[in-house]
Amino acid sequence: MKRLAWLLLLPLLLVCPALSDDDQEHHHHEDLNQAQLGTVHFPVSCAPSVEKPFERGVALLHSFWYEEAEKEFLEIAKDDPNCAMAHWGVAMSLWHQLWNEPDAKVIARGLDQTSTAKKLAEKATPREQAYIAAIGAFYSNSEKSDHAARAKAYSDGMKKVYESYPDDHEAAAFYALSLLASEPHNDETFANRKQAAAILEKLFAIEPDHPGVAHYLIHSYDKPQLAELGLPAARRYAQIAPASPHALHMPSHIFARVGLWQDDINSNLASIAATRKTAAMGMGGEGHQFHAMDFLVYAYLQSGREAEAAKIIDEVKAMPRMESHMYGEDFDPQTAALSGFPAQYDLELRHWQDAAALTPVPGGLPVDHAITYFARAVGAARSGNLAQAHKDLDQIEGIRKQYLAENKPDFAEGVGQAYQAAAAWVAHTEGKDDEALASLRALADRNDKLGNEPHAIPAREMLADMLLEAKQPQLALVEYQTDLKLNPNRFNGLYGAARAAEEAGKQSDAEEYYALLVKTCEGGSSTRPELSRARELLARK
Repeated sequence: MKRLAWLLLLPLLLVCPALSDDDQEHHHHEDLNQAQLGTVHFPVSCAPSVEKPFERGVALLHSFWYEEAEKEFLEIAKDDPNCAMAHWGVAMSLWHQLWNEPDAKVIARGLDQTSTAKKLAEKATPREQAYIAAIGAFYSNSEKSDHAARAKAYSDGMKKVYESYPDDHEAAAFYALSLLASEPHNDETFANRKQAAAILEKLFAIEPDHPGVAHYLIHSYDKPQLAELGLPAARRYAQIAPASPHALHMPSHIFARVGLWQDDINSNLASIAATRKTAAMGMGGEGHQFHAMDFLVYAYLQSGREAEAAKIIDEVKAMPRMESHMYGEDFDPQTAALSGFPAQYDLELRHWQDAAALTPVPGGLPVDHAITYFARAVGAARSGNLAQAHKDLDQIEGIRKQYLAENKPDFAEGVGQAYQAAAAWVAHTEGKDDEALASLRALADRNDKLGNEPHAIPAREMLADMLLEAKQPQLALVEYQTDLKLNPNRFNGLYGAARAAEEAGKQSDAEEYYALLVKTCEGGSSTRPELSRARELLARK
C-alpha cells in the first residue's frame, strides 16, 4: 500500500519545481502563526506588508529561536530597505542574552546592524529610536567595556523604554529579560530575578498567551528557592508556543527543580522531537536537542529509568558530528553531551570503576575534559586508586589554570569547584575526613546560597554521603534533609536519607524516605539494588 502511494505521488514530485532553500525558509516561517509561537503586539513604522513577519520575528526572539529570528528580520530588511527596526531585530538575534557572551566577530556584526538601524531611524518613531539606542549601548565600546558593563548599559536603556512607554508590553518583557541578562555574578539576593518576576507577573495576568512573559518567568524562578513560584508559567509556556523546541523544553527547568520527573521527561521528549522535525525542515537550532537530552538523562536517573538513560547515551554516541555554536564558541553541546552524559550516568549509579575508566572525548573542549577528569578522579578515589585520582586532579587543575591564562574566570571558577569536590573525595580516601568534610561543606554552603544547578551530584548530598561513610548517620541525615529541600526527589538523596535515618535509629523516618523513593520510581524498570532493598524493607511492615 505504501509503495502504491509512493508511485502515485512520484509524477507530481517530478512536475512540481523544487523550492529553493530561501523559499523553503520563507514558507516555513509563513506556517508559524500565533497559535504556534504565541501572541505578540509590536507596532513599527515599517511597511504594512512586514508588520506580521516582524511580530513573528519578535515571537521567535522571545522563545530564543535566534537562528530563525535572524532569518526573519533579514528578510524584512530585504522587503523593506527603510525599516530601521529590522536591523534592530537582527542585532537582538545575534546576542543570546542568557546563553553566552558574544565574541568580537559577533559584536562587530551587531554594531554594524545597530549603526544601520540608527541611520534609518531618522524616520522612525521616538519609541523605535529608544529600542535601537538600547541595543546600540550593548554593542558599543566593546574595546573599553567588558560584557557585564555593556549588558548593564543595555538594561539601563531598556529601563528608559519601559518607563517612557508604560503601555508597551514588549518593552516590559524585554526589560525583564535584560535584568536577567545583567544579573550580577554570584548574587545571593536574586534581586534582579525578583524585580524581573514582579514585572512579568503583572503582564502574565494580562497577556497569558505572550511567549516572552511565560518564558522569562521560568528563567526568573529557575532557582531552588524560587522554583515553586514558576509552576504556573511552566504549565503554560509549552501551550503558548508549541512549535518552538525551546518552549517545549523550558518548563523542565522548573519541573527538575521541584522533582517532577515525569513532567520533566515529557517536556524534553517533546522538545527533542520538535528540534528534529524543524531541523529536517532546514530550520536552525539543531544543537538544542543536546540540552534537552541533558535534562532527560538526569530525570531518567532520578526516577529509576537508568536503561532509558543508557539508550540516550548510546544514541548520542551514534549521532553524526554536527557543528553548533548556539551557546558560543567556548561551548559545544555535542561534545559536552558525549563527555557529560557518561560521567553523570556512572557517578549517579555509583559505578566507581567505570567512572575511573572514562576517557576524554576526542575533539572536546577543555571544559568537556574537565568533566571527564572529575568523574575519573571521584571514581578512582572511591575505588581506592589514589595514584590515578591524584593524576586526574592534576589534569583538572591544569585546565583551571588554562582558563585563567585565557582570561575566562567563569570557566576557571567552575572547573575549580569540580577540583574542590574531587579533591575532597581523595582526602576522604586518604583518611583526612576533617579536611574533606570542611571542603565539601564550604562548597555546599556556597552552592546552596547561589542556587546553582548541580552538574551531577549536589555538593551537600556528597557531604551527607561522606558523613554516612564516616559513621555519623545523625549528621548525615541533617545534610540529606537540607539538600532534599533544594533538590527534591533525587534518587540518591532519598536513599541516603533513608539509610541515615535507619542507622540513626529513626525507623519511621527511614520508612518514609524509602516509600518516597519507591513512589518516585513508579513506572520505571530499575534493577538498582538500592530500590530493591527499599521495597523489601517496606514489604516487611
